[in-house]
Amino acid sequence: MNLPAVPRDLLVVSALLILVPLIVPEWVLFIMTKSLFMFICVSGVAFMLRGGLLTFGHALFYATGAYTVGFMVKWFGVQELLIVLPLGALMGFIMAALVGLVMARYREVFFAMLNLAFSMILFGALLKFYRVTNGTDGLPIGTPTLLGIEIESDGLSFYYFSLVIVAIVAYVIHRFMASPTGFYLRALHDNEIRIEYSGVSVRQVIYRTYILAGTLGGVSGVLAAFTIGHIVPEDAFWIQSGQFVFVALLGGFGGLAGPLMGSFVYEFMETYSSKYFPMAWQMMMGIVMLLIILFQPGGLWSMYHQILDYFKGDKGGADDV
Repeated sequence: MNLPAVPRDLLVVSALLILVPLIVPEWVLFIMTKSLFMFICVSGVAFMLRGGLLTFGHALFYATGAYTVGFMVKWFGVQELLIVLPLGALMGFIMAALVGLVMARYREVFFAMLNLAFSMILFGALLKFYRVTNGTDGLPIGTPTLLGIEIESDGLSFYYFSLVIVAIVAYVIHRFMASPTGFYLRALHDNEIRIEYSGVSVRQVIYRTYILAGTLGGVSGVLAAFTIGHIVPEDAFWIQSGQFVFVALLGGFGGLAGPLMGSFVYEFMETYSSKYFPMAWQMMMGIVMLLIILFQPGGLWSMYHQILDYFKGDKGGADDV
C-alpha cells in the first residue's frame, strides 16, 4: 500500500516547532507559546474569511474560554488542563451555537458588525458585574496541572501540550475543509445562489462553520488564560477581535500555514515594535498592514511561495497546507 507523501513544508514546520524551543531562551519560548494559542483562534477567523464571512467579534469566544478558566479557578479551584480545556471548548461551542442562530441569517457588513455587537455585550457584562468578574481588575489564573502535576505555563511542558492541541486543531480544520461543508463554504464566497440550487442550506453551512470557529476560540482562550496568567474584560473587546483579523490577513487565509506564520510573525513583530518604538508601535503595525493589503493581499505565506517559485523559475502560487 502506498502511503501519501507528506508535504515538505509540513515536515519543515513541524521540525522547527518541535526542536527550536529546546535551544531558545525562556522569553522566546513564551512568545512561541502565545503564537500557538493565537493560531488556534485566528484559524477560525481565517476559514470563515475563505467563505467571505468577516467577523469583528471573534473575541467573544476567546473571552468565553478565558473566563471559563477564571471561574473554574475562582469558584472550584480547578486548574487541571484535561478538565478545563474541554470545558472551555464546550462553552465556546454553546456560545457559538446560540449566537450562530442569529448570525447565520446575515452576510457582509451586517455579519461583521453583529459579531462586534455581541462581543461588546459580553465586554460590558464582564466590566460591570464586578462581584462575579472582578471588573477591570480581572481574575488571576494559577499554575495549570496536567494529570495532577503542575506545569509552568512559560516552560517546555506547557508549550508542547499546546503544540499537541495545535496539531489536533489543524487536523480537525483540514478534515472540515475537505468535507462537503468545507467545499460549500469555499463556494459561498463565489456564488451563494448556486449552493441553494444544489439543495444545500446556506444557513446550515454558515451555522456549522460558525460553531467550529467559536469552539476553536474557546480552546484558544483557555490556553491564553494559562499562558498569560491573568484575564481581563479587554479579552472580549473589539481591539482583540481586530488583532485576530489582522493576523489572518497578515499570514494569509488560503490554508493552515498562513494563520500559523501570521501568528508567529505578529507576536514577534509586536514584541520588538513595542521595545524599539514604544510610543509608535501601533503605527508600525498599521504600516505593515497597509503594505500587505496593497502589495501582497495573499499574505506572507503566499509571498513565501512566490519567492520560492522565483528562484525555482516556476510561476505557480501557494498551495493550501
